[in-house]
Order: sequence, then C-alpha cells, then structure tokens
Amino acid sequence: QVQLVESGGGLVQPGGSLRLSCAASGFTFSSYAMSWYRQAPGKERELVARITSALGRTNYADSVKGRFTISRDNAKNTVYLQMNNLKPEDTAVYYCNAVTIYSGSYTNFWGQGTQVTVSS
Repeated sequence: QVQLVESGGGLVQPGGSLRLSCAASGFTFSSYAMSWYRQAPGKERELVARITSALGRTNYADSVKGRFTISRDNAKNTVYLQMNNLKPEDTAVYYCNAVTIYSGSYTNFWGQGTQVTVSS
C-alpha cells in the first residue's frame, strides 16, 4: 500500500529551525517529483517547495526562498524540508506530496500532514 509519513513537526520559537521528513513506501519513489505544501488556518493550501525526480531540480515559494531547503534521498525513499529562521507566518500543517505523469495522466499521493507552530 502507498504511504507517505511525515515527521519532525512541532513547536519552535521565531528564528529557530526544524527539519521535516517524509518517508515513502508502496510506489517507485525515484520516478516521482516530491513536494511540500502547507495550509494555515483560514488560508488556501500553497506549494512550499518541490524537487523533481530526474534531475533533482528545486523550486520554492518566494516566501521561503533562502530559508528552506528541500532534498531527497532515493536510497532511503525519503524527502526532507530543512526550515531555518522560522517566522510565525510559517505556522501551518505541512503535507508531503508525490506526483508523476504517464501517458497524459497524473498519479498523486498525499501524506497525513504534520503541524508546525512558530511562536514565542
């Protein structure tokens, strides 16, 4: 069965750091682009960071550039999000996503989410 299991969330003070992990199983991890999304209360879900499958190219939301880093370890079927200099506006539920396209159709998997709270 397909699973995406996030870990590493929690409570941190402004200016602090966290590293989120997403452990994947049940599909060919190396064939999928991996992303982190987040959703804050009362706001739309937004893409935070993405890393591609073939070349490992990355992209980031403007709000996190220079502070967050996405990486993947295909040998461990795991994607990470290193979050530095955290701000209160980073508070949200963070979701791991896997997506691929084949013959014009998308296959899309989601994790259960992990809470990140940035507060003094």
